[in-house]
Amino acid sequence: MYEVLIEKKFSSAHYLRNYHGADEPLHGHNWKVQVKFRGKKLMVPEEYLCDFVEMHSFLDQVIGKISYKNLNDLEFFKKMNPSAENIARWIYEELAKLLPSDPPYSVTVWETEDGAASFIAEE
Repeated sequence: MYEVLIEKKFSSAHYLRNYHGADEPLHGHNWKVQVKFRGKKLMVPEEYLCDFVEMHSFLDQVIGKISYKNLNDLEFFKKMNPSAENIARWIYEELAKLLPSDPPYSVTVWETEDGAASFIAEE
């Protein structure tokens, strides 16, 4: 099994609704996103699982939709809290729409240097 990993950083603001009974104050984070791709076969003739340049380009397109924004103002997060877990899921789903091949194995979003959440699609 092969695994390829790419990472990007972005900044945005959010607040959680109904956090311990009340809305959190609006605040910002410097987020880090890690996307993993897994597979058993390499592409021929290049002999790689996926193209780093292409995957970074796709991730840039997705991150561009949320970078320097209040996540709560975005359509997807008007109904769902913009928690790290839900941001990871949103990035996964947006990437899956763009990729010409299989979706990522997982997306991990760090809200802080030592706190992260992942979305892994069911196999």
